[in-house]
Amino acid sequence: MAEFVLDLAENVAGVGVKTSYGDAVDLDGTTVIPVALGWYGFGGGSGTDDEGQSASGGGGGGASIPLGAYVARGGGDVRFEPNLIGLLLAATPLVWVAGKALKGVIRALKR
Repeated sequence: MAEFVLDLAENVAGVGVKTSYGDAVDLDGTTVIPVALGWYGFGGGSGTDDEGQSASGGGGGGASIPLGAYVARGGGDVRFEPNLIGLLLAATPLVWVAGKALKGVIRALKR
């Protein structure tokens, strides 16, 4: 099992923005470099059913959210141009957790 996990990690290590959105693109002296948030998850298990038959299985998946792109113009001016929808999607869990923590703090202070 340990070898399987190591092989899987080796194959997934190179997966990233380049895999999801491609290489940097050069258009008439302007270079566009995509930026994304990506994650992957894998799992597996085995056991026996009520009749003593062994069963096993596994699966995995991942997602990638485009956050924006770095745009480099010919004069050396580099700036980040955000994808507002992607940034909102990436920030939503953080805002939710912060809200839950703040709610807990307020409850504790009221006691």
